[in-house]
Amino acid sequence: MLNKSIRRVSMLILFTAAAMAACLFSISTGAVMVPLRDIVNSILQYDLSGMHRDIIWNIRLPRTLVAMVVGANLAVSGALLQGVMRNQLADPHIIGVSSGAGLFGIFLLVVVPQYDYLLTPAAFVGATLAAFIIYLLAWKDGVSPLRIVLAGVAVSAFLGAGISAMLTFYSDRVHGALIFMVGGLAAKSWPDLAIILPYSIIGLGLAMMFSKQMNIMMLGDVNARNLGTRVELSRLLITATATLLAASAVSIAGLLGFVGLVIPHIAKLLVGSDYRMLIPSSALLGAAVLTFCDTLARIMFSPIELPVGIIMGAIGAPFFLYLLRRKRA
Repeated sequence: MLNKSIRRVSMLILFTAAAMAACLFSISTGAVMVPLRDIVNSILQYDLSGMHRDIIWNIRLPRTLVAMVVGANLAVSGALLQGVMRNQLADPHIIGVSSGAGLFGIFLLVVVPQYDYLLTPAAFVGATLAAFIIYLLAWKDGVSPLRIVLAGVAVSAFLGAGISAMLTFYSDRVHGALIFMVGGLAAKSWPDLAIILPYSIIGLGLAMMFSKQMNIMMLGDVNARNLGTRVELSRLLITATATLLAASAVSIAGLLGFVGLVIPHIAKLLVGSDYRMLIPSSALLGAAVLTFCDTLARIMFSPIELPVGIIMGAIGAPFFLYLLRRKRA
């Protein structure tokens, strides 16, 4: 037991180091290379003058922090959904929560772009409505994880059709919604961090509060009830927390897929299924991976910048197929 605890703590330290390394890699790398010494001096003392300080504080540091928060939110949201639904293929993008946020976000961007400052609350409302509809469709003398997933896939397809219809009717405005559809972090700055950070703090805090209930619910509904857990209420509150995290991430980064699917699985392989360790591990690893992939998206075809959603799709799609084949087996 002691060796297992030491291993888990060691992995948590490793994930923290990976997140810090990805952060430094993102800030230092680009069209202009910034030495590590200048990064440290600028962040700790803010005494660096000239171009490097402007690059760090006005361009790279805020974008890097946004990427880390978005990655943490999506990864923890996926970990919560996979646990509460007891389905390793569940994540916000696949089961429809992200599509609900995306539908409302696309509506603001292409139909009423003058209200784009309401993107975050609109995305949360859309994700919440999608989650409510999924629960309503899945309810039959209670909610089973399998029915939630099936209802989520159906709702996601329906909402995706709505998004496609809006883009068809407003084809002259498609360009403004393209990055949102793919998922990207271009031009993200301090205001974007200020928008997402409160949602992230609340959502991640609630996720840690629910870690004990998550461990109990992994035993099955019957055993959880025997241990005194109100299963339906817990499932509803945990899903609401996952929805909050996913909606805040979608409102900033768009329909960024596969982060919530891939990261929790990697974290679970390395630290186990105890949610007291899995939630912080998923958050740190999600922050590290998305920040690293966003940096690759910036530099791979410079000066052309790819949306990070393309990089995550290239990584996540094969991983999803691997999980699907393993699940069938």
